[in-house]
Amino acid sequence: MENPPVRFPALIAKTIISHTLTYFLMGVLAAHFLNYAALMAQPGSGMRPITSPWVIAGPLFQPLRGLIFALVFYPLRSVLFGRKNGWLLMGWMLVALGILSTFGPAGGSIEGLVYTPTPVLLQLRGWLEVIPQALLLSALLCYWVNHPEKKWMNWTFGVLFFVAMVLPILGLLVGRPR
Repeated sequence: MENPPVRFPALIAKTIISHTLTYFLMGVLAAHFLNYAALMAQPGSGMRPITSPWVIAGPLFQPLRGLIFALVFYPLRSVLFGRKNGWLLMGWMLVALGILSTFGPAGGSIEGLVYTPTPVLLQLRGWLEVIPQALLLSALLCYWVNHPEKKWMNWTFGVLFFVAMVLPILGLLVGRPR
């Protein structure tokens, strides 16, 4: 596979969109199948309830995370993009550095498993959301960057990104007390 030229502004946009869409998708699936509402409502969960305006607004903050990811991916573009298994390397980087080896005791990380009283199985349950999201983000982004000729992806993912941004805004507006 020939290395396509990766332009910084395009990588930023594609990373922001890919991250936000995969975050939104995996968040919706996890909220439903892992029953996040009940989990987050438990006293001592350390999380805001799923009805909190901050939680509802969560997807609106994901473009910032996508930008941070793009700032990491760009200097590594020659090993991540235009290569057959670049997406696997990117996925492993996200899992290793962003999930397993965080500097703080985040749930499901080595630090979280050692330093928090949260039961191990409860922490590992979170992997069902975050590891597939990291791999899905990697696969989607690498495919999109490696195939710039597929213009339909720009339009499709752009529209889906717009919807993913509008839905939380509508949720916040509808949920406001009158």
